[in-house]
Amino acid sequence: MMNIPEDLKYTKDHEWIREESGKAVIGITDFAQKELGDIVYIEIETEGEDLAKEEVFGTIEAVKTVSDMFMPISGQVVKRNEMLDDTPELVNSDPYGDGWMVEVTVADAAELNDLMTAQEYAQMLED
Repeated sequence: MMNIPEDLKYTKDHEWIREESGKAVIGITDFAQKELGDIVYIEIETEGEDLAKEEVFGTIEAVKTVSDMFMPISGQVVKRNEMLDDTPELVNSDPYGDGWMVEVTVADAAELNDLMTAQEYAQMLED
């Protein structure tokens, strides 16, 4: 069974976002990490940058492939998860916890309404 926490919002590109008082934490979903397989490297060089919705904020490298990660909303990348420098496999073991990618400021809260709920994301995976 796929782990899709109810309290998060989701994108078609398999990122999740948790909004907390004007800031938001972003990562990739359980589905995405399973599809990628063993994650070996994460590159995020956008700290301090203002990015628009759907701009690339970093890349994730697995044994077989490299994928871009996209901003679910517009905002400034204020922090990246430095634990992933040495232990990128946290994304495999705990995608919604210690495996988070970046923290961003929320430039336009209305953009959160465009994201999928857990039910909508689960439906998209089934279709």
